[in-house]
Amino acid sequence: MKFITATDRYIARLVAIPLLSTLAIAAMLLLLDKMLRLFDFVAAEGGPVSIVWRMLANLIPEYLSLGIPIGLLLGILLAFRRLATTSEIDIFRAVGLGYGRLLRVPMLYAIALALVNFAIVGWIQPFSRYLYEELQFDLRSGALGASIKVGEFNNLGNNLTIRVDESRNQGNNLSGMFVFAESKKGQSLAVTAEKGQFLRTDDSEVIILRLSNGTLVHDAPTYRNARVLTFSSHDIEIPLPEIEKFRGRGEQGREYTLNELVKVGGDIKRTQSERNTAWSSFHFRMVEVAMMLLLPFLAVALAIPPKRSTSALGVFLSIVMVVTYHKINEYAQSVGARGEFPPANALWVPCLLFAALILWMYHIAAHVPGGQPIGALERFADKSGKAIRKFFHFGKRRSRLIPQEA
Repeated sequence: MKFITATDRYIARLVAIPLLSTLAIAAMLLLLDKMLRLFDFVAAEGGPVSIVWRMLANLIPEYLSLGIPIGLLLGILLAFRRLATTSEIDIFRAVGLGYGRLLRVPMLYAIALALVNFAIVGWIQPFSRYLYEELQFDLRSGALGASIKVGEFNNLGNNLTIRVDESRNQGNNLSGMFVFAESKKGQSLAVTAEKGQFLRTDDSEVIILRLSNGTLVHDAPTYRNARVLTFSSHDIEIPLPEIEKFRGRGEQGREYTLNELVKVGGDIKRTQSERNTAWSSFHFRMVEVAMMLLLPFLAVALAIPPKRSTSALGVFLSIVMVVTYHKINEYAQSVGARGEFPPANALWVPCLLFAALILWMYHIAAHVPGGQPIGALERFADKSGKAIRKFFHFGKRRSRLIPQEA
């Protein structure tokens, strides 16, 4: 007997289309929302636009880890909802194919995607998150070549200030220059010039600012009066400020891989706070992946609407349940990291309770004749919908009966 039959291939196609569509839409929405904020951040820091794409690329694993469970759930739910609304599910059950048999392919999807998500949250996401934080740090520190802001006073180091009124040709032609420098011995140099240009030198730590048609004022404690001179061309050496190095990976718990979390959590030389944070992050990732294996059962329990009904309440409720569970896990992770509860208890107790709820709902839907795990909510939603429609219909009729003034 074939393990994968024509029926399984049919269900696989039904699941694949909404799964991939949901995953793509969720990832695009998350990236677009983040893209707008990153453009604002990069523009404010004066960095190159290309850095936005590098930062977004490092966020893709994090967004995939959030989108894969929702895509899996909605893919299976919409596939079984279609089977139910077209009465195909009744045909399958009539020929002896129960929900357990029909879930063979969805379970294969769940196992495969759980393994993918396990690799993402266990090893790929920690490195990508660290690279994202490093790019943010480099942008703020100027290591990515942040430009001088036009029309503002820019501090380059502790004792050098530059202002540019206008910049053309991608920063190669500057006009309206003002430069003020002060040495540790009290000497000061103030320069104004019509034009300016930055030039590279053989020394990677020094650049030259070539000024044209300007005035220079040099003052020092030993001078009775400041010296003033005009020039047609003058070069000023500008030492580049030393760029601070970024921290090492792992100072935040989410930047550790799973094996590193186990190592940190079991290291008695670490502080209790560090160990709690490591174990909380480890158990958070494990319960998120483990719950994916139960999503097919949740999808089936919420996919089947009442007879002679096309209610989509199950679709809405499924998203609410998954998002709520994720938020509960985030809160449990923070509680475990603070040491208020043992990290394993804080995260696995909600997981087991949610798993028990899912299995109960699946049992009602699959093994109780006419069972509806959310039947009460379905009836409430149906009555509410009828009341709303009746209210608007009554209001419409009443407006027609009111005589219009001539």
